[in-house]
Amino acid sequence: QVHLVESGGGSVQAGGSLRLSCATSGGDIYRSDCMAWYRQGPEKEREGVATFYIDGTTTYADSVKGRFTIAQDKAKNILTLQMNSLKPEDTAMYYCAATRAGGRSNCRLDSPWAFPIWGQGTQVTVSS
Repeated sequence: QVHLVESGGGSVQAGGSLRLSCATSGGDIYRSDCMAWYRQGPEKEREGVATFYIDGTTTYADSVKGRFTIAQDKAKNILTLQMNSLKPEDTAMYYCAATRAGGRSNCRLDSPWAFPIWGQGTQVTVSS
């Protein structure tokens, strides 16, 4: 059984930066060829932030393009999300997720139901 554990959340002022990490353990993480960061703000639906496919392909939500960068350290089994120029609207619980997509086109931001493996989340709060 694969486990995902997020860390790195916190409180920052607008314009600041945070780096989230998702450590993976247990099972064969390499069966999960697609990993993603999702977030859920107060009274909002869960939304996709960024995806990382095993061939290095990445996708981003329009709201974070140019500010956030998703990356994977395969040797350490860690997925990261570098968040720069943070805005108050980025305030949310951030979740790491993993799935076996079976193809780049199936590694999508708009399909949270396609991810069977989730972490517990890490809170990010951005103040104005």
